[in-house]
Amino acid sequence: MTEADRNTGESAAQGRAPLSRRRMLGFSGASLLVGAAAGAGLDRVAAAEENRAPGADAIAFHGPHQAGIATPVQDRLHFATFDVITDDRARLVRLLKEWTAAAAAMTQGRPVGAGAVGGPAVAPPDDTGEALGLPPSRLTLTIGFGPTLFDKDGKDRFGLKARRPAALADLPHFPGDNLDPDRSGGDIAVQACADDPQVAVHAIRNLARLGFGVVAVRWSQLGFGKTSSTTPDAQTPRNLFGFKDGTENISGGDAAALDEHVWAGKGDGADWMAGGSYLVARRIRMHIETWDRTPLREQQDVFGRDKREGAPAGKAKERDKPDLSKMKPDAHVRLAHPDSNGGSRILRRGYSFTDGTDGLGRLEAGLFFIAFQRDPRTGFIRVQRNLATDAMNEYVQHVGSGVFACPPGVREGGYWGETLFA
Repeated sequence: MTEADRNTGESAAQGRAPLSRRRMLGFSGASLLVGAAAGAGLDRVAAAEENRAPGADAIAFHGPHQAGIATPVQDRLHFATFDVITDDRARLVRLLKEWTAAAAAMTQGRPVGAGAVGGPAVAPPDDTGEALGLPPSRLTLTIGFGPTLFDKDGKDRFGLKARRPAALADLPHFPGDNLDPDRSGGDIAVQACADDPQVAVHAIRNLARLGFGVVAVRWSQLGFGKTSSTTPDAQTPRNLFGFKDGTENISGGDAAALDEHVWAGKGDGADWMAGGSYLVARRIRMHIETWDRTPLREQQDVFGRDKREGAPAGKAKERDKPDLSKMKPDAHVRLAHPDSNGGSRILRRGYSFTDGTDGLGRLEAGLFFIAFQRDPRTGFIRVQRNLATDAMNEYVQHVGSGVFACPPGVREGGYWGETLFA
């Protein structure tokens, strides 16, 4: 694990991974543990990895907002939630500082701590090593805090109960929900997005390793094939039903829309969340086999869009302004459109998934829906309630869920959650 508190901010600010305890041991006694020649060779490899300049595919870690929200959507996802297994607030804060240093390094293509091969041969490496030689692949890491971190079963675990934002409301039960408690909730969520699945998995794996004894993985989800985009000039991706998804998603370059619908403000009731956002994650099982036997006309009526072009019903092009009156009353686009929800908009970053079969010969496949918004009560909750009569409900079922408060971005020398814990 990395050196706590004192080295974290200094090392991150200098663009280097922080010194670990094992690296410190290496400075004082490496010659007693390994041969001098071998040790020198390992040090050269580690130094080369540490000092490798990030390429054009490295996304800045520090800034006013966390990366991975308005950032152009990457191709792959590894999403994980953690339960905090200690009641020691100081240990939790120390871990968040260590996680921040590790995240800052990995997003720039550098290893965690001394790296996978740079420490003493008799100690476990600081980095698991599967990303050695790989570029950053536009890796972003985004953290969020769940309701149970603030209070659980009436217990104020870390002195945070009074700081829970009203917007971090427990999601209500929606019609058709069949939520698996083992795939729902969590004290902390981390979203890793990258263009290389190995880079994303490496990031979550190393955070879980650093958290041993403080946190434990509760559940996780791998995703591929982004189903929405924050770059409107790019081609709109398709979901596993074969339809373009997220045509009218909020653009990552639309500052006014982001301020109105995505970023929390100082006047929203929780000053520590200013510049942050609220994440809603839903694991949505798609009944692929039923859908694949549905006539094309009915499929298009369910969505309210043409399958080839993605054009709204009665229109010719994907981005033509929808005429909701031309759609079936229970069409998905009609019910989800801002005009049907008091102007509510959310920023979507969903991914498809396939997790084998369900044991009955059916694909365990679907959409891992992720949405960011300024307030879930006027964002996801309002829209999802309006989707109670959605024709698509015949073909999908929500089986996992979580809501998390994602704090603002990290300043140089700061750490994840500093505005909450300071």
